[in-house]
Amino acid sequence: MGKIEIEGMEFYAFHGHFTAEQVVGNRFLVDLTLISDSSEAAKSDNLADAMDYQIAYRIVKEEMHIKSHLLENVAQRIIDRLYVECPSIEKAKIKLSKLNPPMGGEIEKVSVTLER
Repeated sequence: MGKIEIEGMEFYAFHGHFTAEQVVGNRFLVDLTLISDSSEAAKSDNLADAMDYQIAYRIVKEEMHIKSHLLENVAQRIIDRLYVECPSIEKAKIKLSKLNPPMGGEIEKVSVTLER
């Protein structure tokens, strides 16, 4: 098994429960961990035998641009698409963080982590 980690993907998006969040937007960070069989790619040195993590990044980017009220919804959509478009994935973990959430105090971030 191989582990691919794409960390610190930053996006400006419009997710949130409050109307202001969906109008003004906020910064978000995404960390993604993908587990797949990388033995063939390790032997062949050929992208066709590997899990193409550029596809994974594209999926994250596209889903981050679709407004949602909840981080859980965005994270679930990303995982669902990863399993459809990257069939070699055996396990996926996503951590989606909203920076400086509007919660009435100084908070660095709030995060949701989903695994499948």
